[in-house]
Amino acid sequence: MLWLRYEHMFASVSHLQPRPTLDPKLLARVRPVAAASARVLPVAPALESLFGSRGLQRGSTVRITAPRGGGGSTLALTVLSAPSAAGHWCGVVGMADPGVAGMVGLGIDLRRVVFVPAPGTAWASVVGELIDGADMVLLRCDQQVAHPIARNLVAKARDRQVTLVIVTSTPQQWPLPSDVELSISDATWSGVDGGYGHFVSRRATVSASGRRGAVREHIAALWLPSSDGAVAAADW
Repeated sequence: MLWLRYEHMFASVSHLQPRPTLDPKLLARVRPVAAASARVLPVAPALESLFGSRGLQRGSTVRITAPRGGGGSTLALTVLSAPSAAGHWCGVVGMADPGVAGMVGLGIDLRRVVFVPAPGTAWASVVGELIDGADMVLLRCDQQVAHPIARNLVAKARDRQVTLVIVTSTPQQWPLPSDVELSISDATWSGVDGGYGHFVSRRATVSASGRRGAVREHIAALWLPSSDGAVAAADW
């Protein structure tokens, strides 16, 4: 049954055991060298206006900034949808259970994603553990992160060639500049008329910028999500 398989995707911090320390020279010898074609992770077609069709560089950091309820989590989960569908392992830390139907609607392959929704004070250690074994790690960050912790996680992700995606409510919560910066504004839900009905779709403006040519500066209108549950381009 689907709900049984889904339940096992969620990890408990208490299940994470310390790993033995391995000789760095041994790790360097056994670590695979990515071919040029594998140095990028795919992006969903709906996000190509933000990232371009070439994909996401491995080892890069992506920060998504949006107020609570502004579409940050939806956009972040869509970022990992194409990598998971392509067979890459992904980890999600600090994000409440978005629901099976919602994630399937975004195109996520649930068999390739490990969720740790409530890491508590051990969140940095959990992210570090996932970086050791995943291709993309998504962190929902609702607190001020100390500069040394952020620097260590970014350095580890770069060393392991893992793409690190950070979702924050304000820019100040993550103290380092990222290779790709996405900012969501003007998020508006539709579907409720006169106080009656259900929220159906959310339209938002997404601004993209980057450093070292990671992405071009661009502003896009997106449905986060559209009425069918997927992320899609919206008309201006």
